Amino acid sequence: MPTTRRDWILRALGAGALPLLAAIGRAADAQQPQPAVVRIVAQRFHYTPREFRVKAGLPVVLEFTSLDFMHGFSMPDLNVRADLIPGQVTRVRLTPPAPGVYEFLCDNFCGDGHEQMNGRMVAEA
Repeated sequence: MPTTRRDWILRALGAGALPLLAAIGRAADAQQPQPAVVRIVAQRFHYTPREFRVKAGLPVVLEFTSLDFMHGFSMPDLNVRADLIPGQVTRVRLTPPAPGVYEFLCDNFCGDGHEQMNGRMVAEA
């Protein structure tokens, strides 16, 4: 059956649509905000840094390294919790929902001074 002009036009449009749709998809991915990365060291009996700032509503990845003990990380207001295993990087992804101060603490008992092992994340507008 011979190819009609209409068939040819439809095939050309279909072939051109694939690269166009792929480009639109890549542009949409590029517009997604990349998470901010905050590196935090846990060591008896403190976190370094003890306070950090992020933007409310934007994703953030907390990268923890424990130097000496299996510490815990708990941010109760955001229902976030992780074990921080020495020698490993522990990543916690979260998005602060609103501006404010979010307290965090070690929830694995690590000895005398454990109760002072805390900090805060400040989410700015």
